[in-house]
Amino acid sequence: MRFTTLEDWLRWQETLHPRTIELGLGRVQAVRQRLRPQPPPFTVITVGGTNGKGSCVAFLDAILRAAGYRTGAYTSPHLLRYNERIRINGAEVADRALCQAFARIDQARGDHSLTYFEFGTLAALELFHDARVDVAVLEVGLGGRLDAVNTVDADAALVVSIGIDHVDWLGPDRDCIGYEKAGIYRPGHPAICADPDPPHRLIEQAESIGTRFQRVGRDYAFARTGDAWRWWTADARLDDLPLPALSGEQQLGNAAAVLMTLHSLRDRLPVTVAAIHAGLRQTKLAGRFQIIPGSVEWILDVAHNPAAALVLADNLRQRPCSGQTCAIWGLLADKDADGIIQALSGVITDWRPVTLDGARGRTAADLVARLHSASVQAISPHDEILAACQAARAAARAGDRIVVFGSFHAVAPVLAAQPWMAHSSLPLLSES
Repeated sequence: MRFTTLEDWLRWQETLHPRTIELGLGRVQAVRQRLRPQPPPFTVITVGGTNGKGSCVAFLDAILRAAGYRTGAYTSPHLLRYNERIRINGAEVADRALCQAFARIDQARGDHSLTYFEFGTLAALELFHDARVDVAVLEVGLGGRLDAVNTVDADAALVVSIGIDHVDWLGPDRDCIGYEKAGIYRPGHPAICADPDPPHRLIEQAESIGTRFQRVGRDYAFARTGDAWRWWTADARLDDLPLPALSGEQQLGNAAAVLMTLHSLRDRLPVTVAAIHAGLRQTKLAGRFQIIPGSVEWILDVAHNPAAALVLADNLRQRPCSGQTCAIWGLLADKDADGIIQALSGVITDWRPVTLDGARGRTAADLVARLHSASVQAISPHDEILAACQAARAAARAGDRIVVFGSFHAVAPVLAAQPWMAHSSLPLLSES
């Protein structure tokens, strides 16, 4: 084995390939064929889209586990620990199992270099084989057609949403991006789209290759009914469903798409109504409109593009507070800062932009310039996110709320400072 610790494996993977991101299936497919030349022995559900992927994976995993299936779930990126990316029956895989999987991949790859994400994808598949899961739910990392996850043929594929993001890789408009997302669809298999306005090229691709294409508003629908909701298709109906445990109105759309995906696999993976109820109630996912109550409420959200910011803005409006709304905002350099400001300008009363470290990080000064260009006046920049949290809490009064958003890299250090979460009326503790 090349390394004995997970930290050493990950540090090495970050430097192995000359590019951090290099879309394409050739390298991964070649290594996967050496590792496991046969198709996976488990059912595969692939989840792609611009936003909402993590929530849908969490719903699928929770409902399928409640139905008695042994599940594997693969997501990215992680918030606090790499192990979060690969879960078996809801539990993160151990360092030792990851190291062993990485060693097998390293031995099988020969002269093929792999990216950090490609190593992780292959490791997830290896560990799901080892654990003999019944079903694997795989989140697509970037795009779809050329993403490493797409080396696996999905038994059902869900595209949650199509927004403008990663334009350098996927194209400048929703049509181009929709085509890339539709690359996870397979002929003859269920292909679900939860976007209410799918781009033409996504529809065209799904229909041209002969998928069993199913769209929200045409093939399935849902509606809230007070403190419950209902979902229906031409041949099935579910009434009095519990509201999802995940906060935010958009989670109804995500949950409805998950129910359509499961309905399309009902002959292969039958799921009871009781399992659906239990899964909806039990789903947990950190950093997605995560509410920490207190005299000053904290909300953590990884929203990092304009479409996600619009959802965040709507969720904040649906949950009004009596005081001010302060935003602690960190963003990566390749994200649309202007679009995010526009989406949230009517909701945020106090902006505290922060610098994110790393090669892709954006400075607080850059965000300040963007805010000034949008005629925003209430701005207090910070060089470090926990310092911004401390300052915001010191300035807040009972009834105010503090929203930390913009990136996994912004939310993660706040989550890491967990002692304050149970007592959000206290000053934020420094990270140690």
